[in-house]
Amino acid sequence: MAAEDTNTATAVATTEGATEQRGNRRVLRGLVASDKMDKTIVVEVTNIKQHPLYGRTMKRSKRYKAHDENNECGIGDSVEIMETRPLSKEKRWRLVRIVEKAK
Repeated sequence: MAAEDTNTATAVATTEGATEQRGNRRVLRGLVASDKMDKTIVVEVTNIKQHPLYGRTMKRSKRYKAHDENNECGIGDSVEIMETRPLSKEKRWRLVRIVEKAK
């Protein structure tokens, strides 16, 4: 029995370490641009940056493919996505939560 308890304690410690590493993953907020694929959404994240020389404010957008396990997102929803391991050729993000549903 004592050997089983130490193995369980080691497994718990390893699991806790994994959650600590997960805290370093990037979380982005964006709008769902497409939900036509099965269990996949395309999220468009918009950033506002200043031009390095001229100082003009520019809007830059980037699209990410994210995993949506339950197909619960629709076009126009505001969502949060988190970085994860590669799930397919282009999918490296997963849906964390739906911030606001589209009206």
